[in-house]
Formats: sequence, C-alpha cells, structure tokens
Amino acid sequence: MSETRPLSPPPQSTTTTPHLALEELQARLRVLPAPPKDSGRVALIVARCKDGTRETPGRTILSLEEGVPGDRWNRGTPPHPDEQLAVMRRDVAEMIANGQPLTTFGDNLFVELDISVGNLPPGSRLRVGDAVVETTPMPHNGCAKFKSRFGQDALGFVNARATRDQNLRGIYWKVIEPGEVSVGAAIQVLSRT
Repeated sequence: MSETRPLSPPPQSTTTTPHLALEELQARLRVLPAPPKDSGRVALIVARCKDGTRETPGRTILSLEEGVPGDRWNRGTPPHPDEQLAVMRRDVAEMIANGQPLTTFGDNLFVELDISVGNLPPGSRLRVGDAVVETTPMPHNGCAKFKSRFGQDALGFVNARATRDQNLRGIYWKVIEPGEVSVGAAIQVLSRT
C-alpha cells in the first residue's frame, strides 16, 4: 500500500516560517542522539513520480534496473548508476524539515543509521532488507530545490565544511543485489572499504 503526496509546499503562516536559522539547526544537531553505526533500519521509502507526486510504499523491490520502482531516477538520460538511491538520515531530515513532510526532500530512503564518511566510506556494502547496496563516491549536495524548500540557512548547514563529513544532506547507494525492502526493515553494514 502506498500513499501519494503532492510536491507542493505546505501553506505558509504569516507569523512563522518552516525554515530554521543556521544557529538553530546547529544547536539541534548537537543534541541529536548518535545514530547506530553497524545496524539500523529503514524509516521511510519514497518514489519520486513523473507527475511530481511522491509515493510512500510500505515495501518495494530494490532492483538493478530501476532502483526504487517508479522513481524518476530510471527516467534519466541515461540514469547515473552512482545516483541510483538517494539516502538521508531520518532524524536529520525531520530536523531540517521542521514539520514539513519528509517526502519534500526527494530522497528515496530515510534511515536510522550513521551515514557519515567515517562510518560508510564509498564502496561500503550494506544489507537493506533482502537487498545489498553499496555506497557511491557521488556527493549528495543541497541544490536550488533544497534551498527553496528549506531555506538558505539549511543549504549552508548541510554543506558546511566543518560537518560535511557527516553527510547531513545524505549519500547515494547503488543496488548490488536486488531484494525486497520494507519500512522497518533491518540495515546491516556488511563491509567497509
């Protein structure tokens, strides 16, 4: 079962903004609990549909050909293999979103796992549900869409030199062995390079 959500931003209040200031983001990051390093779980699966909506299936098959079935990655010309699955830490995403739905980001998987360079350098392999994935060297940076959705301070926050190694904007994985993945599925680090 999946849920389709429009990409339009939530209504803006005249007294508050969904965007957090840089200092607030930094303060909130400092109090987040450390994410697990060796095993975690999938918190949300998202397929970015052709019409701009987002589907959030409870389960899917990660495949070599499509990544997440129905996702826009496969519609690239040609799709870049090192950008197959966009992955972000759930707690960091919730902090930046500040009440907006996580589907606003445009990432495929939201996880409860340390995705920092120190923990998952490029070439690391993980079992995600029944699938095996590998971290890629492709940087996952905030872009103009990210800035419009979360603000200039959020863009500066995820790209800050001091914390860039934490991959606060996320990382990319590619599918090595296809398999079923569901919300709540276990993630296990198999190897690090």
